[in-house]
Amino acid sequence: MPNSTTKQFKQSLGLLDATMLVSGAMIGSGIFIVSADMARMLGSTGWLLVAWVLTGVVTVAAALSYGELEGMMPKAGGKYIYIQRAFGPLTSFVYGWTVFMVIQTGTIAAVAVAFTKYSAVFFPKLNFQNAENVLFSLGPIDVYAGTFYAIACIVLLTYINTQGVNAGKLIQNIFTSTKLVALFGLILIGIGYGLQSGVLGQNFENAWDASRVSKETGEVTMISGMALIVALGVAMISGMALIVALGVAMIGSLFSSDAWNNVTFIAAEIKNPKKNIPLSLLLGTLIVTVLYVLANIAYLCILPLKGSSTGADVMAQGIQFAEYPTDRVATAAMSVIFGSSSAGIMAVLIMISTFGCINGLILAGARLYYAMAQDGLFLKQASKLNEKSVPGKALWVQCIWASLLCLSGSYNQLLNYCTFGSLIFYMVTITGIFVLRRREPTAERPYKAVGYPFVPIFYLVVTMGICLILLSDSNTRFDTGMGLLIAAVGIPVYYITRKS
Repeated sequence: MPNSTTKQFKQSLGLLDATMLVSGAMIGSGIFIVSADMARMLGSTGWLLVAWVLTGVVTVAAALSYGELEGMMPKAGGKYIYIQRAFGPLTSFVYGWTVFMVIQTGTIAAVAVAFTKYSAVFFPKLNFQNAENVLFSLGPIDVYAGTFYAIACIVLLTYINTQGVNAGKLIQNIFTSTKLVALFGLILIGIGYGLQSGVLGQNFENAWDASRVSKETGEVTMISGMALIVALGVAMISGMALIVALGVAMIGSLFSSDAWNNVTFIAAEIKNPKKNIPLSLLLGTLIVTVLYVLANIAYLCILPLKGSSTGADVMAQGIQFAEYPTDRVATAAMSVIFGSSSAGIMAVLIMISTFGCINGLILAGARLYYAMAQDGLFLKQASKLNEKSVPGKALWVQCIWASLLCLSGSYNQLLNYCTFGSLIFYMVTITGIFVLRRREPTAERPYKAVGYPFVPIFYLVVTMGICLILLSDSNTRFDTGMGLLIAAVGIPVYYITRKS
């Protein structure tokens, strides 16, 4: 029989620590990058902001719903525990398998790659886009110096987290508070400066005329099977094509807002978890949602939305092609204010942001594998806590796989894999609220989902629509299909594991 995790783990984290983990895990590199790709897909100031606001509303709705499940099951493992109780061990194993294979480790790898790309501002040898930096090749995979740098970051933070939850907490609180203050400062500077320039007003002219940038050569693009005639590489979109474009664009904003549920993985180490976890979920997601929307308004205050990849300066490139192909929107915006020093300023800020984000992901993820190992569904050694009362072996197994994923060096591909798989299991988890309400009506629920059943249903409808769009759109179909395949492979693995 598995031991009680609440007796083994140390309850060392309070409400502030839990809130820092929620917001710190959410804020990585995405908010500084993905708005460029979203602007190319939507070509509209109004719809760009709608995408970010809708992402925030969906995220907060999910957080409000999760509180009920956490109040019922304040154990290490979070979503794995909830899914197991609602749908049984097979579904929970498939979730844990997908988290290990791509969702958690893929996010760690993607953010580590982003950390490396911004470190390359100071150390050019780390640049993934310079063929001269290739050290050697493994078949189709080029291994860069930056690859080892990203892996070293993951190894370092894994080691720190094996030294106890307080060590990981210290890193998390320092880096999260720093990046929250820095992001807020960026917003104030951007809006304050930009309101005097008149750029925001220009961006809101024809704010709802949506368009999608195609190939630079002006080729015809396909959206959900619909051929669009492209003039100068831009296609005007409306109706169903606009809805599809909005769903695809939200891959970036959803990825930037993901990982908020990581706090549920470490429930056994949080003081008064039945109260503090639901509250931290609400506070953390609200804080980040507001900051993300304001950050995009700051970008729109400084840079024109539309631009060209061949523009002579950042104003000509606009948000759509900010420092293309790196898409460093925040750096481009700050360059208008701080000039050539902006690259260094933003690189430091994003390095702080991504470093703290990686730490939060590493800290939380291993607790899920620990819970799986306790059920005999993961490596046996991962079921043990080390002398510091943390799952040291689970941390190192996570480190090894995340490091291997860094070999791809592809931020966008990792992003697509992670976001789709994550959305699928968010839907499964929130559906579990309805299942448990029906099956266990008298179960203790210290906290009940706000707005039930309407808020959970709203979340399910929106996310289901986004998933269908991602599967139907030719630009994302392959990566999302791979996400489904990875999850499906977990089914035979489950039965093999049970027999062994």
